[in-house]
Amino acid sequence: MTLRWFLSSTVRHAMDVHKHVRKLLSAQMDILSPEAIAAVKVSLKDLETAMDSNASNETINGRVEELERTANSRLKPFPNPEWRENIEVFLVAIAVAMAIRTFFLQPFKIPTGSMQPTLYGVTVKNLKDEPNSKVPGAWGRFVDVAAYGTYYHELIAEQDGTVEWIGPAAKTAKFINKREVKLSYRAKPYTIWCTPDEDGSHRFEQYSGLQVGQSFQKGEPVWRFKEVTGDHLFVDRMTYNFRHPQRGEIIVFATKGIHYDRNAFREDMPQDQFYIKRLIGLGGETISSGADRHIRINGLRLDASTPRFENLYSFTNSVGADSQYSGHTPVGYLDYNEEMKGFQSYVIHPKHFFAMGDNTVNSSDSRYWGELPEDNVIGKPCFIYWPISPRFGWGYR
Repeated sequence: MTLRWFLSSTVRHAMDVHKHVRKLLSAQMDILSPEAIAAVKVSLKDLETAMDSNASNETINGRVEELERTANSRLKPFPNPEWRENIEVFLVAIAVAMAIRTFFLQPFKIPTGSMQPTLYGVTVKNLKDEPNSKVPGAWGRFVDVAAYGTYYHELIAEQDGTVEWIGPAAKTAKFINKREVKLSYRAKPYTIWCTPDEDGSHRFEQYSGLQVGQSFQKGEPVWRFKEVTGDHLFVDRMTYNFRHPQRGEIIVFATKGIHYDRNAFREDMPQDQFYIKRLIGLGGETISSGADRHIRINGLRLDASTPRFENLYSFTNSVGADSQYSGHTPVGYLDYNEEMKGFQSYVIHPKHFFAMGDNTVNSSDSRYWGELPEDNVIGKPCFIYWPISPRFGWGYR
């Protein structure tokens, strides 16, 4: 038959009806009587013959009406057909999305600052000590959240008073904390919804500027701070199916099966998360560090001329700095050993990797928990889709 988009509306309608009835017949073959099956097939064949012979529109319409009558009388009606079709479309969409997530692209959020300044986790800035700082109005806050992932928190004191107590973090979702703050002039505590404390310490008090016993006057900000969400990116799950990860690439891996050496470190690795770090050492290699904060692989020193380490080893500061490129601080398994009078080395087992964060002074990585199995790696970041920042798209290395 002629291509569908060159056909008349009558023929296109006839083709749609024919396809729909044929689909229903195929689905009900095991529950229909032989007589019903034969009757529907005859009506389908009559419509096919009319379309193939270029019959008049009146003839084709007659065959369509006959097919519809036969189908209505012979086929079993489905309850709530509209709902059924909508559910089918929804399930297909879910299946396609899951397939894309499993085999091609997986969304990933960076909650911590271990890869800064290459990739950012949640960052918070206290604005209370900045006299010229202002919290935008409703429209400005909406734009800041939607485009830049920036959230503002502010409370202006209604009366003179003090901060009586600050409640512990109560996690209500994976990346949201509920913090309660009791002020002296108000019986009910205030609630602040914010990102979790990364390490269970008093980071909230640090970035909000709040302290128990702190006094304030009416009209002053009790707290005023902003937080910027971590980078949201897609993880490429295809590439490593065709080649091995390479030194210097940023990898995303599962933490399952990775454990701290409890004799050396007091906390255990969460077993249900994904981490993102830079791949430093490969299986079979011996890795070590030095006072210059440069890594050695089998005794060979990495520097800014090493591919994918151009930024990491571009530092000039004499000591490591938070959220700046500072090389790799020798701690944990790579720390200085007084008995050896030198820096320790770590031999990586075959089919394992040694991974470290770019924020060397604030990263829990292989220096503390050792190697990770190659099989734990699920992919590498390929595109930052939110928020809009200098790193948006492929704007990072």
